Amino acid sequence: MRVLMVAPPGAGKGTQGAVIAAHFDIPHVATGDLLRDHVARQTPLGRAVREHLDRGDLVPDEIVLDMVRDALMSAKANGTGYVLDGMPRNITQARAVYQVAKALDMTANVALHLKADDDELIRRLLARAALEHRADDTEEVIRRRLALYHEVTHPIVRWYEERGILVSVDAMRPVERVGRQILTALEAMRPLVDLVPEHARRPVDLTGLGAAFGDG
Repeated sequence: MRVLMVAPPGAGKGTQGAVIAAHFDIPHVATGDLLRDHVARQTPLGRAVREHLDRGDLVPDEIVLDMVRDALMSAKANGTGYVLDGMPRNITQARAVYQVAKALDMTANVALHLKADDDELIRRLLARAALEHRADDTEEVIRRRLALYHEVTHPIVRWYEERGILVSVDAMRPVERVGRQILTALEAMRPLVDLVPEHARRPVDLTGLGAAFGDG
């Protein structure tokens, strides 16, 4: 199973990505963790990342794509799928990740979209900021991050929908129930994803199935 995670801040992307990776015994490719790992190991990529961070610059897409390529190559060599978390964040990155994965014959089977209302996301992120003493994570900053998501990141959802690999899940419910619904859906899809060509697939919207998972 090869899964891309698409979600706004606070929707539980990292948590659910880890749940999927553990369930299917596949690597959880979290780009933030990859960056920190390369910096800590002082690899050539890590040294390049450190130079950008020391200057206060964003890490260029090319460097992150190189890290993703290495992770996907490793997954392929080990005969596993993957969960990609943290990239893509915009349509340019989405197309670039697709080309990298396509060259390796490792394109995603599913783009998992976690949907949640902004008010709920703000509540969660403010609670997390208080718990972790993040004084700079104010409501104004959080609203700006969410606005950026809607403007820049959310349009890629449409692209995955057109490709027929989008699976949308309601992330407003308790984390365990969200995880259970995701795993149930992915298990049902697992025997089919390699048999149905991409052009013949249709997006799946599970956001109205809460009652079937104990939420009625």
